[in-house]
Amino acid sequence: MQTRKLGSAGLEVSAIGFGCMGLNYHRGVARDRGEMIALVRSAVERGITFFDTAESYGPFTNEELVGEALEPFKGQVVIATKFGHDHGGRGSPDNLDSRPERIRAVAEASLRRLRVETIDLFYQHRVDPTVPIEDVAGTVRDLIAAGKVRHFGLSEPGVQTLRRAHAVQPVAAVQNEYSLWWRRPEETVLPVCAELGIGFIPYSPLGRGFLTGTIDETTQFTGSDNRGGLPRFTPQARRANRPLVTLLEETGRRTGGTAAQVALAWLLAQQSWVVPIPGTTRLSRLEVNIGAASLGLTPEDLRHLQDAASRITIQGDRYPRAVEELSGR
Repeated sequence: MQTRKLGSAGLEVSAIGFGCMGLNYHRGVARDRGEMIALVRSAVERGITFFDTAESYGPFTNEELVGEALEPFKGQVVIATKFGHDHGGRGSPDNLDSRPERIRAVAEASLRRLRVETIDLFYQHRVDPTVPIEDVAGTVRDLIAAGKVRHFGLSEPGVQTLRRAHAVQPVAAVQNEYSLWWRRPEETVLPVCAELGIGFIPYSPLGRGFLTGTIDETTQFTGSDNRGGLPRFTPQARRANRPLVTLLEETGRRTGGTAAQVALAWLLAQQSWVVPIPGTTRLSRLEVNIGAASLGLTPEDLRHLQDAASRITIQGDRYPRAVEELSGR
């Protein structure tokens, strides 16, 4: 697996990471814990060195699973986790809490659950409008000085928030949703990342599975699978958005890859400091994702994808309106 550096911070990770949320959270009935630990370890054995989790996944249980799975690989992998949600203490109306004391408490708890001495990359999960971003960045700066955190990140920040945070403590990476069916980061955030030397981590790089071609309007989302409540995953939206999957499949047949591999390879081709983090619970799909790093899309392939995708109007918001308004602050 090739590696990439996340901007100017010097944080080097595998070109494709592993989004761990779905191992036991938000994707229906949780799979066997032992199987998921084995899957994470298989990812390391296949060259993945970058793993993404959060205290809110579960909450807490995803960090525990990732910590146990990666304990044998201390010093060989990079683990990112996140703070910023309220889990019963503050009772904020939008379920956010990035007060300095809360950030410090989350860091200590995450260190224990992840079984590490230092958190490699510590993201604010969502911007808390009640806490100045300078206070957030300053708190993480202090944690870095104390040796408890190595790098600071932000998830779904607005451009001005990103600039203000970076002025206090350099931001190593921004994590936003980004794929061929959600390209808004190209308008504002990606240019600022390029300007400031910040790495970019696309989450949901496969459109929560839709861009793999394995989901259509008949697919049923059961149990805790949150896709059933997302506007972009109504049967009507899935049917309307199928042309984008068809484009990926056609490109895959021409280039020797799958729809998922084309979607990931397209992201990798955008910038050398872009590192997508697809998630999966299956070894076969893990191997497909890894294969995207070696799928060579030519400039002609990329132009075709760009032009054809720009003519497809995507239907459905990615989140319910109330949740969407939390992003881009």
